[in-house]
Amino acid sequence: MSEHRRKPPQPQGGGRAAARRGQSAPSGRRAAPRGATGFPSDSYGAGGEERPYGSRAEARRAAQRNGGGRRRGADGAGHGPAGRGGPNGPGRGRGRGSDPAKKRFIDYPRAGKYGAARWLPSWKLVTGLFIGFIGSLVAVAGVGYAMVSVPNVADTATAQNNVYYWADGSQMVATGGETNRQIVNLSQIPPAMRWAVISQENKTFYTDSGVDPKGIARAFLNMARGGQTQGGSTITQQYVKNARLDDQSQTISRKFKEIFISIKVGATVKKDEILAGYLNSAYYGRNAYGIQAAARAYFNKDAVKLNPGQCAFLAAMLKGATYYDPAGAVSVDPAATPEANRRRAKLQMQDTLNKMVEYNHLSATERAKYTELPKVQSPRSNTRLSGQIGYLVDLAKAYLINNDTKITANDLQRGGYSIYTTFDKKKVDALQDAVKKVQKANIKPKQRPDTDKYVQFGGASVDPKTGAIRAIYGGEDATKHFTNNADSTGAQVGSTFKPFVLAAAMKWGVRNPDLPASQAQDERTVASPKSLYSGKNKLKIKNYDGTVWTDKDNKEWLQTNDGNQSVGSPPKYTIDLREAMQYSVNSAYVQLGMDVGLDKVKQAALDAGVLEKSLASADFPSFSIGTSSPSTIRMAGAYATFAASGKQNDPFSVERVTSQDGTVFTHQAKTEQAFTSNVADNVTDVLKTVVEKGTGTNARLPGREVAGKTGTTDGNKSAWFVGYTPQLSTAISMFRMDDNEKNKSRTFLEMYGTGGQEEIHGASFPAQIWHDYMAQALEGQGVEKFPTPEPIGEIVNAVPSPSVTPTPTETVTESPSPTPTPSVTPTPTPTDTCNGPRWKCGNDNGGDTGGLDGGPSDGVTTTPTATTTDGGSKGNGNGGGFPFGGPNG
Repeated sequence: MSEHRRKPPQPQGGGRAAARRGQSAPSGRRAAPRGATGFPSDSYGAGGEERPYGSRAEARRAAQRNGGGRRRGADGAGHGPAGRGGPNGPGRGRGRGSDPAKKRFIDYPRAGKYGAARWLPSWKLVTGLFIGFIGSLVAVAGVGYAMVSVPNVADTATAQNNVYYWADGSQMVATGGETNRQIVNLSQIPPAMRWAVISQENKTFYTDSGVDPKGIARAFLNMARGGQTQGGSTITQQYVKNARLDDQSQTISRKFKEIFISIKVGATVKKDEILAGYLNSAYYGRNAYGIQAAARAYFNKDAVKLNPGQCAFLAAMLKGATYYDPAGAVSVDPAATPEANRRRAKLQMQDTLNKMVEYNHLSATERAKYTELPKVQSPRSNTRLSGQIGYLVDLAKAYLINNDTKITANDLQRGGYSIYTTFDKKKVDALQDAVKKVQKANIKPKQRPDTDKYVQFGGASVDPKTGAIRAIYGGEDATKHFTNNADSTGAQVGSTFKPFVLAAAMKWGVRNPDLPASQAQDERTVASPKSLYSGKNKLKIKNYDGTVWTDKDNKEWLQTNDGNQSVGSPPKYTIDLREAMQYSVNSAYVQLGMDVGLDKVKQAALDAGVLEKSLASADFPSFSIGTSSPSTIRMAGAYATFAASGKQNDPFSVERVTSQDGTVFTHQAKTEQAFTSNVADNVTDVLKTVVEKGTGTNARLPGREVAGKTGTTDGNKSAWFVGYTPQLSTAISMFRMDDNEKNKSRTFLEMYGTGGQEEIHGASFPAQIWHDYMAQALEGQGVEKFPTPEPIGEIVNAVPSPSVTPTPTETVTESPSPTPTPSVTPTPTPTDTCNGPRWKCGNDNGGDTGGLDGGPSDGVTTTPTATTTDGGSKGNGNGGGFPFGGPNG
């Protein structure tokens, strides 16, 4: 047998299985059993080489780093020393390599990476996430776009009237919140108006998709910061918000809805139709919705007749008429004055015209014609608001906006409110009739233009028991005269301020001149109306401790009386406080104010209900005689505090407000006891003397008790009468002021010769108007009497020595701020040397200043500017009054 056919020798023991195992070893197909050679290296068939890793885990990691898995190795790594996969074999080993890494959908943290590299995302991951995010946004936008439907224009026409009611429940007027709109076609809107709005609001209007992505991003960023949505709205978006959305809320959801609807509208509605819809639905101020109503409200012409300058002006109104209407809107925001609004409107108008030229919508030649604001008419050119109605509506609106009613200006613009006011129609008509009667009989501007032109009156009537404003007189006509004269005018109140001095003297008392200042504030003597003071003209005013008062320039002040008269019993001219009030003696009340302390006088006025912002500086003696300028509403309310035995109620003009949801506001009375009833009743008792036999006799009402006070200011710039019965308190003011729009200074003019009178006092026309009005207003009401007061305080004897009278050679100038109130007062106490009427005794210069019908005139308050020692100063009567309807009203 040949060699190659020879059977291999049979293994010794083990049988065929052992043989098979023996045959498999040289083939290299299966690794030798672990430990077959007796060496550790035999375990993994490495042909006697030392094992490089300490564990299987390390081996797997090594395999991963080197490619891992079952692969054809260059070194023939396999099992067995002679196998094909062994170190000497050429074949692929079949030994078990490391397991492959498990694949993940998102490989993060990254497998096979170590350190920082493990946490850095791959470009595949970043790209995938970005695509996914964009895809999600597209999906959301697509769903939102598909789900949002375009609402009909008619569905959002929800604006309604605000209906104002008189105090008796009858309707006064329906106005203020209705949609005053007349739809016009685009052909009736001048091209200049279209291009003015496009140039200023959205220059890409005809090419954009209806939204501005940059503007939207800016709006969302602002909302994220806590602000309101603003800026970025295209004309299409504004049209959608005004005409197709019944939701004006400033929320992200509403903004998204607006965006989706705007995109749909931009894709389905013609641009000209969108532009016409926007111009017909936008709000231009003055209760005008739409371009046609706006053209009528500002220029009293049809929209089609507007010139480019007027169009640019109306485009400015779309920014917010509150701050651009030349008439101003101080009742909504004190910063929206006529002057500030005119400045803003002009800048905005000129900017619009410049942009129209820049975008080739207007020629430079045409643009050059419009460099000033166009002339606009009164904001109340609606006949429904003529007469006093416009003033009443403005007062009620201001009260609601500026007090804690939860009703805003925007709420009133949307309308739907029933506003029940405190105004009594009978009294409003009576007050207007009383003013017109005096005007017609006495004020002749055509005959006496130098003295009777620009004469104005103001008036207000308040219920003492509640503070309800029953009537006002704001001016000749709310559609012709913009300023409400019942509110703030700046006219000084003169001697009508003296009751606050008397009230302070009876509430806190005069300081003890013998004590140091720290003790004198606490140890006081309550003054009686019988307290004695000097009524001498040119009285040297002293501090409470007897030292002479001087101003910052160390100049002394000599207080003059009206007509340069001394009042009282010579030689000391002693007069008690009752008679000093009766004849309005300035010197006595100026010195009383110094003894009490001007801080206490100021507090008494505040306690009575005068607003602090209407008060002048309390650093000068003249503060006691009326350099301040409260409104007639506030003066009527302050005197009402005395009428109500010291109970103070702030004046108010709205009882309640209702809407379709029910009652949204009800006035809550806040009564405070400003003075004890005895202090207030004693003030009333003294003021009764003024009307019964003093400067206010023209205000007497037969059969009724009346208390009141006259007032006139230096230079005859203003005159007042404020008086009351137990049922009604009324203040009347008179002044001359050219408050034409061109006259920005609002200068008060003198009234010497006005109405044919030598000079005007509160005892003349104001007292006459008060009398005529009150006679009608109280007609049919029962007669009520004032409470009888108990005696109060002690008789303070502060009679100055004769040395207080300056010698003829003494030259002393009055301080620059005090304002003497000339008091045309008859001497109250006759003497043996006086043979004439009591009120003529004791005159320094002879003669007297008579009031209406020959009666004595009231005291005159001079301005707080420097005056000469002989009196007669004619300073300016401007004051800093604050509107009743303002934040503190």
